[in-house]
Amino acid sequence: MDFAIEEINKNPLLLQNMSLGFDIYNVLHTEWRTLEPPFIWLFLSDKVFPNYNCRRESKSVAALTGPSRITSANTGTLLQLYKIPQLTFGPFDPILSDHDKFTSLYQMAPKETSLVLGMVSLMLHFRWTWVGLFISEDYRGFQILSDLREEMDKHRICVAFVEMIPVSIVSFFPKTWSKHHHIIKSSANVIILYGDSDFLEVLMNTLREILMTGKVWILNSQWDVIRSHIHLILDSFHGQLIFSHHHGDISGFRNFIQSANPSKYPDDFYLVSLFLVFLNCSFSESQCGTYKKCPHNASLTWLPGNRFETAMSEESYNIYNAVYAVAHTLHEMLLHQIQMPTVGNGKWMVFSPSQLHPFMKSIQFNNSAGDQVTLDEKRKLEAEYDILNFWNFPEGLRHKVKVGKFSPYGLHGQQLSLHEDLIEWNSGTLENPHSVCSESCGPGFRNSPQQGKAPCCFDCIPCPDNEISNGTDMDQCVKCADHQYANRDKNHCLQKSVTFLGYEDPLGLALACMALIFSVLTAAVLVVFMKHRDTPIVKANNRALTYILLISLTFCFLCPLLFIGRPSMATCILQQTTFGIVFTVVTSTVMAKTLTVILAFNVTSPGKRMRWLLVSRTPNYLIPICTLIQLTACLIWLGTSPPFIDTDTNSEHGHINIVCNKGSVVAFYCILGYLIFLAFGSFTVAFLARNLPDTFNEAKFLTFSMLVFCSVWITFLPVYHSTKGRVMVAVEVFSILASSAGILGFIFGPKCYIILLRPERNTLYGFRNKTHSMYKEASEG
Repeated sequence: MDFAIEEINKNPLLLQNMSLGFDIYNVLHTEWRTLEPPFIWLFLSDKVFPNYNCRRESKSVAALTGPSRITSANTGTLLQLYKIPQLTFGPFDPILSDHDKFTSLYQMAPKETSLVLGMVSLMLHFRWTWVGLFISEDYRGFQILSDLREEMDKHRICVAFVEMIPVSIVSFFPKTWSKHHHIIKSSANVIILYGDSDFLEVLMNTLREILMTGKVWILNSQWDVIRSHIHLILDSFHGQLIFSHHHGDISGFRNFIQSANPSKYPDDFYLVSLFLVFLNCSFSESQCGTYKKCPHNASLTWLPGNRFETAMSEESYNIYNAVYAVAHTLHEMLLHQIQMPTVGNGKWMVFSPSQLHPFMKSIQFNNSAGDQVTLDEKRKLEAEYDILNFWNFPEGLRHKVKVGKFSPYGLHGQQLSLHEDLIEWNSGTLENPHSVCSESCGPGFRNSPQQGKAPCCFDCIPCPDNEISNGTDMDQCVKCADHQYANRDKNHCLQKSVTFLGYEDPLGLALACMALIFSVLTAAVLVVFMKHRDTPIVKANNRALTYILLISLTFCFLCPLLFIGRPSMATCILQQTTFGIVFTVVTSTVMAKTLTVILAFNVTSPGKRMRWLLVSRTPNYLIPICTLIQLTACLIWLGTSPPFIDTDTNSEHGHINIVCNKGSVVAFYCILGYLIFLAFGSFTVAFLARNLPDTFNEAKFLTFSMLVFCSVWITFLPVYHSTKGRVMVAVEVFSILASSAGILGFIFGPKCYIILLRPERNTLYGFRNKTHSMYKEASEG
């Protein structure tokens, strides 16, 4: 205040021909004596009747109050009766903004709505998600608690505990510490303290007596750590972070402090006390303020920071702006030539304090630091904050270091700036403190909330198959797309490789080789039979049917080649239709051969009249009839729901199988069922004719071949349904090869053996000798 008034009085452009002065009154903290100093100021005594003033000279035109809200509120209740402008230099308080209740009160401090944003931004920067709260139990405390909870919930920061400390019992806090002893054991290593200067000073000095290492304390800007008189080597609050209102440097203030001494300000009792206590000066009783036995050029700047801080504090900065606000208001009044009645000899001009209000409400100016000052709360800017780090040294040496800044006007994500290398932590290590309820779940895991606990307390659960999480603390795992699959760590989706039963696949190559070998073998058998077409064993069972069966078997063995390789629309259609028609020819031919054997035996028996069936070759008509039925079924299948190219993304991990979708599954099983029906019918007929007495009777071989055929395809059904992708295709190919090989082996294996290795048995002479021997044995018997 001294500094501001001296600047104003020396400024020729401000308040010409007028000087400012001031009176100081000490306000006690007890509420019941708060109004005593205002009464003394207004009426010269606290014992006179109100509104009776014996002051003959000019009175002050404005009052500066603070820093306590209670002091400002109680004083304002009195001052507004006389419409005296009241400027508070304490922290901004929403209650004091009620202009219906406090009509003459103006707050110098900026709004604190950005304080919560700054604190939460600090937590996010250091990834502190588990925070305790120590807050004064008053209106501002409840408001800041509500704002903190709302902002912390937005960013998933949890409150470990909340301690609302009644302001009335803060001085007796040590007696109630047993209730709050859990704070020491709490896993929350970050604690926010919020309250006014008086509250925090008593609370911090109390908590300092209890050693709590590893805790980070975050304070609002209303507590001056220099005030404490308790000197501890180990301080629980070493490394605390303080949010202090940012303001520019006032030029000349340090020089003013350096030159201030009791001789210059003899009426300043506090200044005299500082020189007496800390600089060991003594004063002359005859001349008040004349000091002696002091070092040459003794100055307050000699004192360490824990004794006297030369930097302008927040409250001092608000006082500085308040004095200038009053000066600019008076200056505006003079410019508008507002003349007031004079008293006495007219030497002094007396202003009515109520006349300052219209000018004071609209006053706006920039101070010497370049900061904008306004008393209109609607035009007030949001506060910017310097983040200070408190260092504690032995013997009470303390220091505050600016380590960062928070500006609500910065771009999103750039509002907070920190110099972490300057921060001293309570733990004594360079590593940033850790404060979480549960350790973060890394990629490949998701959070699973612990029942009955805060959302920040969770367990880490691995992601399910084919799901990933590529960040930390993910609530849900993300399923990979159909064309992708999760890697082993389940933190990234990889592109699936396209696969099918191809020739480059060992399984596909093996099946293709088997198909070619059997088809060549079948063709070789056909050549052998054609070469020996005039022999009895070839002629015995309808030579034409034998050729048809061998040719159709050759196509059966070549049929799997349609299943191997990259599927196309043409191969998908040809696979099932070719398979169905060719196998229908095979089974119907086997049935025709079986009927031929039965008819041949019955015709050669005495008294039979079925020779015309054998002569007309009626059994041969079974082949086109049965094939036509199957062909009709295939055409209906292709016309209603034909096979098509499809992708199978689930059967093989990391692969997309290109397969032929059968379209109508019902149609496929109808064709397969029809084949099994023909095979079972052939088996039944062959089984009944197995014991007919004919040397070249092949009924037994037909029986075994159809037994193998039926067994293969009946076994095929459950195996086919239990497989997926290219393995399913391989099962179908193998079934085609196995059933075809069974027919080839059991029907033509024994005949080739006789033709190639036992030719003596393949003659009519051999057949007659064998028949004569059978009759002879029968007669002898």
